[in-house]
Amino acid sequence: MSSSLPDPTRSARPATFDGGAVGRFNAWFFEAFDRYINFVAREHKRAAFDGVRAGDVVEIGAGVGANFDYIPQGSRILAVEPNEAMFERLRRRAEARGAKLELVPAPAEALPLPDASVDEVLCSLVLCTVSDPHQAVREVLRILRPGGRFRFVEHVAAHPASPRRWLQQALVRPWAWLYEGCQLCRHTADVIEAAGFRQVSIERRRFRRSLFFPVNSAIWGIATK
Repeated sequence: MSSSLPDPTRSARPATFDGGAVGRFNAWFFEAFDRYINFVAREHKRAAFDGVRAGDVVEIGAGVGANFDYIPQGSRILAVEPNEAMFERLRRRAEARGAKLELVPAPAEALPLPDASVDEVLCSLVLCTVSDPHQAVREVLRILRPGGRFRFVEHVAAHPASPRRWLQQALVRPWAWLYEGCQLCRHTADVIEAAGFRQVSIERRRFRRSLFFPVNSAIWGIATK
């Protein structure tokens, strides 16, 4: 594949943000709790991410590189991340793992990548934070080649009758402020199923033994173009 995969015509100046103290807190939080989050989400991530094909692999909302271990050695990781506070941590994680990293400082809704250019796109705990999840998933579909796969692990709205849903609704505003727009009551499975993928497989199971009760309702799956 061409080393010039990012397409500058999609965005002359990729959009990033400096979230100030909140952005720095999130970068610290996801680095500090990296192992714990991977532990409670391990079943979901193994089911969604096992079998990733080596090559150019896009990760949406790469954060601090928590999913790099699921990407085969020799791949080039195109890490889409708009939060500037994450950049140095991403670089350190890639260097420690010996991964080929290309940082793509852009939002998920406007990926500066060519149409039909990659075979694998990953994301975890990301579609809850984007401002327009429908547009973000359309962008994933656009950059995938025919037969390419979108692999995802996301927390979602709990069942309406669940005590967790009541808590999610009570915490909507403070949670979104602290975690950079994270929406607790998002119906992400519906967004992915409506995007136009040829095949979508989604499983629902809460994160087990997680201390983060408001975000324990979760889905994982693979959508194929």
